[in-house]
Order: sequence, then structure tokens, then C-alpha cells
Amino acid sequence: MSSLLDRSAFFAALEAARQPQHGGGHPFSHAWAAEELSRAQLGAWAIQHFYYIDTVPQQFAALFARLPDLDARQHLLENLLGEEMPNAPGKRHPDLLRKFARACGVADAEILGAEEAGAILPGTRAMRAWIWELSGIRSLAEACAGIMVALEGQLPTLYPKYVEAMRRMGYSEDDLEFFHVHIEGDTEHAHVGLELTDRYATTPELQRRAIAAVRASASMRYAMLDGIHARLQVRNAA
Repeated sequence: MSSLLDRSAFFAALEAARQPQHGGGHPFSHAWAAEELSRAQLGAWAIQHFYYIDTVPQQFAALFARLPDLDARQHLLENLLGEEMPNAPGKRHPDLLRKFARACGVADAEILGAEEAGAILPGTRAMRAWIWELSGIRSLAEACAGIMVALEGQLPTLYPKYVEAMRRMGYSEDDLEFFHVHIEGDTEHAHVGLELTDRYATTPELQRRAIAAVRASASMRYAMLDGIHARLQVRNAA
């Protein structure tokens, strides 16, 4: 790619970059949607996912501080406030995930103490570190693409399958609130991510790097699921 892609071609390239390793294609996701995972196994996923998302508000704040445009900051601030929920105690996204974990039989002490207990997998650590790198170090085009397009853009198509399976397993709508808020909010977040990525990818090189960031984020999340799936398979074998 030696010349600047037009807007529609760039958007198509960004969205295509997350497909080869989209989380919905992972065997763990297939097992989840097919109701092949127990509550204990979903609880094990929640422990890892909590570690990954617990610092998202701080990561968004770091990216917010770097954005030069008022409207871009306002979009990200809305996203950040949706994570932190200052006017709704107990509704922060990490808190909603802990509520789901409790429905899986995981006590708060276990999920909050997972790192000290040595329970966090390398792929989960790498995923969290990658978001720090995107939000604080990489170009704005890479940050918006790698976080908002690649990751938030997956959830509106991924989580509904999980929710339907868990309803059949007997989870309540309250148990599933974490998933509902992402299904509702992340379609818009992904759209804003495309717009901001296009704004900041002002050269062919930045466009290439943004596309690569989408690919990398999808790959990192897929690898995180690899680690979780492998651990559960080992435990089942034992």
C-alpha cells in the first residue's frame, strides 16, 4: 500500500484485519455458544478477563490525555464514564464482571487475588500490557484501531451467542449484565473508532500501521483465549 486509501477502502481494510483471528472463531467461543462449558469453566474465564479489563479505565484515561481534538476527547470521555459509572455504584464494568463471576461460583476474594495467587496466564498478562502500549505509546491511529475497532468491534457479534447459551443454562438477566452493556455500547464505540482512526491515519504508513494494530489486537485476544482453553483442557484431562 503505497498510496493513501480512500475512506471506504480503509474502513474495509480495518474491519477485514480482525476477521482471520476473530474471537468468535475460537474453539473456546464455539464451546461456549454450544453450552459445552460448565459454570466453573466460565468462572475461570471471568478471572482472566477481569485481570485484562480491570485497568481499562486508566488506559482510556491515558489515551484521552493524548487526543488533540475536543470531539475525540468527548467521545472517549463518554466511553470512559461508561466504564467507571461514577453515578451508579456497583455498575462499573469490572464490578459487573465480578457479579457474573459470583454467579459462576467465583468469590470476590478469588478474582481479586488471582494475580497474587499466580493464577493469571501469560497470554492474559500480554493482553493487558498490549492495551497499555496502544493507549500510551503507539500512534493515535494505532491506538484507536487496535482498541476500538479490533476489540470493541468484536463484542456486538460475539457476546449475543454467549448470552443465548447462558440463558439456556439458567443464568439470570442480572447475572448477564456485563455482556448486555457491551452488546449495547460497543457497536457505537467501534464506529467512533473507525472515524478516529481515519482522522489520525494521515499517511499511507499510518494506515498500514493502523491495519497492523487491528490484526495484532485480534491475534493477542485469540492467544489469550488459547491460554484459557488450554488450561481448561488440561484440568479436564487431569
